[in-house]
Amino acid sequence: MSSEADLRGTWRLLASRYNSIACELDREMQHAHGLSMSDFETLDRLMDTTCDRPRMQDLAAEMYLSPSALSRSVARLEKAGLVARALCEADRRGVFVDVTDAGREVHADAKKIQLGVLTERLSEAT
Repeated sequence: MSSEADLRGTWRLLASRYNSIACELDREMQHAHGLSMSDFETLDRLMDTTCDRPRMQDLAAEMYLSPSALSRSVARLEKAGLVARALCEADRRGVFVDVTDAGREVHADAKKIQLGVLTERLSEAT
């Protein structure tokens, strides 16, 4: 970057593109499955985890959501029947989150939507 103005301009362009893509993902996920982009991201991270029963604390450490925002997202997913929460027997403060069969089905379709939007919008950017 040659100047402060160039650096700030690049940042603004990046933020604008991110916001535009995030809004499109949010609209598409809401329309198809009633999910916000954050709810899909929560479900997607749960599907991609390598541990059998991820804990909320571990998931929160990996995500851009605050612990309270993650808790609200998991509550919405649980209400929709896409995940189930269970207390950790060894540590009563810990909460496990498991994806249900319905959650796996919704995730499979929603992931196609995400990949379609990202493929289209990110190929425009390069």
